[in-house]
Amino acid sequence: MLITHDTRCALDTVVDLVNTAPEDDASPDALPDVGALADFVRNHEISDVGVLSELDLSAVHKIRGRFASVFAAPDARAAAAVINDLVAAAGTTPRLTDHDGYEWHVHYFAPGASVADHLAADCGMALAFFVVAGEQERLRRCEAPDCRRAFVDLSRNRSRRYCDSRTCGNRLHVAAYRARRKEAAG
Repeated sequence: MLITHDTRCALDTVVDLVNTAPEDDASPDALPDVGALADFVRNHEISDVGVLSELDLSAVHKIRGRFASVFAAPDARAAAAVINDLVAAAGTTPRLTDHDGYEWHVHYFAPGASVADHLAADCGMALAFFVVAGEQERLRRCEAPDCRRAFVDLSRNRSRRYCDSRTCGNRLHVAAYRARRKEAAG
């Protein structure tokens, strides 16, 4: 599957956005205030969002939950329904642009859109490409028992199981190795 630069950036953004949500009631929210949202916008080079407010933060929290449901969708039809709602509500207006030193790419958000509508449009379309290509199963959650982080499996054979093989994957492999050694030692 060919993934353009702007689609890859949108995928990275949506994964990072979903992963800012608290995993449970005891976990902190990684987007607790407007300052954290401004950092998120800056770190992901999200353009044309203007001055951020509490309303923006609330709207981003709402779409974050909707994006999380795409990663939890049991099938392409369920994922498509959520994506269609997100993209339609954002009032998409596809347009070509070549700003900030990037080659030509498509922005799906309307000029002057809020940060939530910007994210819903651009990230929603990036996820839509996966559903259209029959690759919705690549939108996954980490299989480590103590981690539910979202990720996009871009491996050739769709075999990635963990959000990060160096942390979650390695930790589980070491635990399994130790359990086998303990059992063998009797």
